[in-house]
Amino acid sequence: MNKRIRPLYRLLALAIGAMVLAIFAPTVVQAADPVTLESLNATTQQLQISIDTTWVLLTGFLVFFMQTGFSMLEAGLLRRRGVVNALLENFIDAAVTILIWWGVGFGIAFGTSAGGFIGTDTFFLSQLPVNGTFTNGGVPGIASGLNAYTLFFFQFAFAATASTITTGAMAGRTDFIGDLIYSAVMAAFSYPVIVHWVWNSSGWLSKIGFHDFAGSTVVHTVGGWTALVGAFLLGPRPGRTPWGQIPPAHNLGLAALGTMILWFGWYGFNPGSTLGTGNPGLIGLITLNTSLGAGAGALAALFYQYSRSRKWDLVYCLNGSLAGLVGITAGCAFIAPWAAVVIGLTGGILVVSGIDIIESCKIDDPAGAFAVHGINGMMGTLAVGFLGQPELTLNKKAGFLLGGGFDLLGVQILGVVAVSVFTIGFAFLMFTGLNAIGKLRVNPEADKVGIDNYEHGATVWPDIYAVEEFVEQEKSYSKNPQVSP
Repeated sequence: MNKRIRPLYRLLALAIGAMVLAIFAPTVVQAADPVTLESLNATTQQLQISIDTTWVLLTGFLVFFMQTGFSMLEAGLLRRRGVVNALLENFIDAAVTILIWWGVGFGIAFGTSAGGFIGTDTFFLSQLPVNGTFTNGGVPGIASGLNAYTLFFFQFAFAATASTITTGAMAGRTDFIGDLIYSAVMAAFSYPVIVHWVWNSSGWLSKIGFHDFAGSTVVHTVGGWTALVGAFLLGPRPGRTPWGQIPPAHNLGLAALGTMILWFGWYGFNPGSTLGTGNPGLIGLITLNTSLGAGAGALAALFYQYSRSRKWDLVYCLNGSLAGLVGITAGCAFIAPWAAVVIGLTGGILVVSGIDIIESCKIDDPAGAFAVHGINGMMGTLAVGFLGQPELTLNKKAGFLLGGGFDLLGVQILGVVAVSVFTIGFAFLMFTGLNAIGKLRVNPEADKVGIDNYEHGATVWPDIYAVEEFVEQEKSYSKNPQVSP
């Protein structure tokens, strides 16, 4: 084709297109629905739901990332002979929990309530659509406009945390099949029952005004008490140092990294529990309170331990920050910032004293799980009853120390006692059953050659700590049971 003619064809095509647009555009515009107040409201609501969904998913991802934090913390605090075991247990707990939570746990937690004690439907998410019409809501026990699948994922990330807390106290001597079983049982029943009581809108503790915004009781007290019972029934690790002398951590770098990841993940744990961005001031308050609690806890533990040992102790500082975070989790949305500092300082002191108490009871808790999560989970929940700000609490009642009387504190005490009694009783039944079938404590041979070698045929430092060294260490252990590799 002549190159001079081509531009003419292009101009002709543009002209025809312009004519078509001129003819049909008015019809298209007239066919569009007119903008009304109702349509603007619907568009605004849909936009808010989209933003809230993004927020909850992102914070849920942070909570799930806490699995990495727990893994690194435990790996750092343990001895070399049990690190591979701890890493696999932390990893596989998430895999077990997602399937069990999908099948049973989520329904027990948030299904239609039977008397405020247990959910009765939404198992396997069976009531939810699978044809692509993902309407908002659809979860009986949660008053939220979010998609049910989004809410499911966020709550799964919390459920995975509860059983991971338990692995820290039971590390180094738990049968691997036993770990799989108790993780599944916790995800299926013991944890979701407490969720139903507290976070299901029809739960009996929820109805009487129990305050636990993000899980000091629901997650941490449950995980802490379960961990303590498990550690007590297991007995100590082989070659444990004398009671009162904490076995040295094998890698403080990993422990510090794990703690920093957990602190970071807590910004999903607490702010994400708003389940939306509609109140940015509340999100800001929660974030501030979370940070203040962590900082105050770290400093309190650091200086308190220094007053006793004249050493600046990294491990106690790390656990102090976690204690402050656990303590602030229940009341982060219900208290003023100054109260967050008080809670953090209290948590930092309690975690040091708690570790002493557990050691004096001759219970081997390698990660200090009960001192961090159990003791401070209860403390943080009770602190709402003492320091709750009337402008922020759900029932507009003030805490005991702010002139609100015993109403709020009484409910908080009742909730902590009820959850503790149920969890302790259930944990004893669960772990006693595992012991009866020989799946609680690892085979005695593992105590001789190391659990990593016996259960997994591996070592975390193969070029430094070869498997053959386990045998040599066993000879030393046989002569001197106080040797702690």
